[in-house]
Amino acid sequence: MKLLFHAISGFICALLVIMTTITTYAQDPRIRLAHLDYLAKKASETVDVNIDERLIQLAAKLFSDKDEDEAQIKKLVNGLKGIYVKSFEFDNENEYSSADVDSIRSQLREPAWSRLVNVTSKREGIVEVYVALNGADVVGLAVLSAEPKELTIVNIVGPVDLQKLAKLEGNLGIPDLGIQPNKPKTKNEQ
Repeated sequence: MKLLFHAISGFICALLVIMTTITTYAQDPRIRLAHLDYLAKKASETVDVNIDERLIQLAAKLFSDKDEDEAQIKKLVNGLKGIYVKSFEFDNENEYSSADVDSIRSQLREPAWSRLVNVTSKREGIVEVYVALNGADVVGLAVLSAEPKELTIVNIVGPVDLQKLAKLEGNLGIPDLGIQPNKPKTKNEQ
C-alpha cells in the first residue's frame, strides 16, 4: 500500500510540475522566432533585435530625463520584459512560405492573444496586430507583416500602453508600425 501511495503521490507531483510549466508557457506573451533563422540565408537584408528586460533597463538609463522625447521613451519602456524583432527582406517574391507565417499565427491563437487589426491586400500582403491580455491589462503585443518580398514580426513583452506605443516607433529596434494616428506627412507623401 505504501508503494502505491508513493507512486500516486509522485505522479501527482509530476503532473503539477507539468501543468505549472504548461500554464506558465501558455501565458508567456513572447513569441518563439528562432525557427525562422534559416530565412537569413535567403534574405538580402535581415534585422534581428533581441532586447531582454536587462538590456531595456540599461538602454533606459541612456535616455536623458531632460530631453522631453527621451524622457517619454524612458517612461514607456519601464516595466517591459522584452522587445523582439525579426525582419527579412528578399530580392524575389515567395522566399518564405505560408508555413512560416502560419507558425507565427499558431502561437497567436493561444487564449491570451486577441487580434486587433487584420489588413489583407492581394498586392501588398497582410498586416496583423495582436495583443496578449491578462484580464483587462495588455501584457504583450505582436505585429505580423507578410509582404511579397518582406516578412516582419515585432513582439513586445510586458505592459503595453497602446496609446503611447507609437512613441516607440523608430526606437529600440521597433520599426515604424504606422500606428500613430496623427503623424504628419512629409512632402514626399503629400
